[in-house]
Amino acid sequence: MLLGAHISISGGIFYAPIRGQEIGCNTIQIFTKNATQWKARKISPDEIEKFHENLISYNIAPVVAHDSYLINLASPDNEQWQKSLQAFLEEMERAESLKIPYLVTHPGSHRDTGEEAGLKKLIESFNILHRKTRGLQLKVLLETTAGQGSTLGYRFEHIAQIIKEMEEPERMGVCLDTCHTYAAGYNIKEEKGYHKTWEDFDRIIGLSRLKAIHLNDSKKGLGSHIDRHEHIGKGVLGLELFNRLLHDQRLQDI
Repeated sequence: MLLGAHISISGGIFYAPIRGQEIGCNTIQIFTKNATQWKARKISPDEIEKFHENLISYNIAPVVAHDSYLINLASPDNEQWQKSLQAFLEEMERAESLKIPYLVTHPGSHRDTGEEAGLKKLIESFNILHRKTRGLQLKVLLETTAGQGSTLGYRFEHIAQIIKEMEEPERMGVCLDTCHTYAAGYNIKEEKGYHKTWEDFDRIIGLSRLKAIHLNDSKKGLGSHIDRHEHIGKGVLGLELFNRLLHDQRLQDI
């Protein structure tokens, strides 16, 4: 199986494959910049070369990137929306320059303008971004959310609508987070609910869209809509769910 962790890029992005291999990863997720800042320095050609050399040397593949937490592509505030568009464009370009195949993003928050308005804004955002990045190999992965506050993406229908109504749906994929999915109300903890959740996912979104899974236990209960991760086996989900996931043949190459 492709198993990894989110790895620090402190000191240089090329250290991430080394750190990943040291803790037993064969795949990793990284930020390509500081996730709490808008701006980022450019990655030098030398850094990119060392990064690729280390991926080969330490047998890490593929790499998944995660965008900045500041970005909100569904924002009704025009200034924040424009800032988010530019920041996400830079995230896409950075990931592409590193030949990273997947960039994970949270769908964002409608800020009390309503889910439909927020979803329309997201679709508009991705259409603009895709028009500006013709030819990129990168796929953007929409992450399932807990539905805390006015965040979008906590229903599979949200994800499906974004992908279905955009201009280039083939450029999008999905990342499912176990903590978020449970907190959103999908009972993946129980065996019956686990199978029903994947049936619903396949029917509404399509399993072929699933490119990554964030394995997180949850501090809060089913349908709480509270996004609070816990270490695996120490939260309300417990070890049985993760045992079931790791033995699910449909997920062996995810």
